[in-house]
Amino acid sequence: MKFDQPKYLPGGDHFILVQFGDDASIDLNFMALGLTAALKEDATKGVVDTNPSYNSLIVEYESDDISYADLKIELARLISGLGSVEDLELESRLAYLPAMYLDPWTRDCVADYSEKIAPRDYDPDFVAEVNGFEDAKQLARIHSGTEHWVVAVCSTPGLPLMRALDPRCAITSPKYNPPRTWTTLGAIGVGGLSSSIYTTPGPGGYNLIGRTPVPLWDPQQRLPVFKDRVVLLDAADRVKFVPIGEEEFEYIEARVADGSYEFNITAYQRFSVGAYKKWVASLNQDGRF
Repeated sequence: MKFDQPKYLPGGDHFILVQFGDDASIDLNFMALGLTAALKEDATKGVVDTNPSYNSLIVEYESDDISYADLKIELARLISGLGSVEDLELESRLAYLPAMYLDPWTRDCVADYSEKIAPRDYDPDFVAEVNGFEDAKQLARIHSGTEHWVVAVCSTPGLPLMRALDPRCAITSPKYNPPRTWTTLGAIGVGGLSSSIYTTPGPGGYNLIGRTPVPLWDPQQRLPVFKDRVVLLDAADRVKFVPIGEEEFEYIEARVADGSYEFNITAYQRFSVGAYKKWVASLNQDGRF
C-alpha cells in the first residue's frame, strides 16, 4: 500500500530511511529511484550515498554538514518535485547476460541439500509446478522472455534483486526453509517475487533455476567493463537473460578467465514509467510464453 505521505525514519546519526509504502508494488520502487536520481542531480549538501529497495530509500548523510531535520525538509522538497509516478523517466542501462538454465552446477546444489539437510524436489520442477507451468523448460522460456528490472543491489557485493517487467513472466515461489549452506557462484535464483544472481558462493534460500558464467562484481577491476566500477549493475538497470548451452557456457567462462570477454550493455536508454504502464495495460496478462 502506498502511503499518503512518505515516512521518514532515523538510522543512527548518519542514515535516514524514506519509505513510500509497505508492499512490493513496483511503483514504490520507481518513486525510490526517482528520489535517488533527484538527489544526485540536486547534489544535496551532506548527502553521501543512497541505497534503494522495493519501497524505500536509505540516504546516508554527514551530520556535520546537514542535520536530520534539515535533510527531511530537503527530501520532502525533492519528492514534491517528482510529480506522479507516471511522469518519471529514469536512466536505465540494459545488460544482456548469458544464462544456462537447468544447468548441472545448481542441480548439484539441490542434490547436496537433499542429501545433507532435507529431501526436496529439483528446484526448477518445483517452481514450475508452483506457478502452473507445463514443465521446467517452460519456466526457462518464461524467465528469459522479459527484461528484469533491477530493484536494488544488496546482500552481497553486486547482487541484484530483480523483478520481471512483463507481468506475463512473473514468477513467484517460497524460499528454502531452512536455507542452503552453499550456493554455486553465478547461480540464478527465484524467491518470493524476485530473481537474483549469487555473486559469491555461500548460503542461500532462493530456488535455483540456472547459472551465468559472467561475474557481477570484480574487486580487482580486471575486466574492461569494471574499469570505473567494481559492480556490474545498478538499481534501475534492466537485465535480459540470453539462454545458452553448456558448450557456450564453457566458452564464455574461458573468455572471462583470460580477460577477453566483452559484456553487452546498452547504456543510452531512458525508462519512461508512463510508457511502460501504458504498455502493461495493453497486454493480455493471462498469456504465457
